[in-house]
Amino acid sequence: MPDPNPTVGELFKAKAVADDEVNAAVDAFLANPATGVVPLANGCRINVAEAVEAHPFARATLSGEKPTPSRKRKAVRAAILLARAQEA
Repeated sequence: MPDPNPTVGELFKAKAVADDEVNAAVDAFLANPATGVVPLANGCRINVAEAVEAHPFARATLSGEKPTPSRKRKAVRAAILLARAQEA
């Protein structure tokens, strides 16, 4: 029985969420860390700010001294991929 609440990473692996959609969620957060819910494919969405807050590595990276843009991007992307998608 499929997980009724899969992670974004599981949806990505199943090709239900595209790389462009994950990148758009990352870009939205990096442009405005107060970004809330971002729509994904197939009626799914994710609260990016909550995903980052729930991910210790992302929190530590973003609050650290002068993280590089690449490191910020990777940390936010990891948080998004590990977060549970919500139905819209």
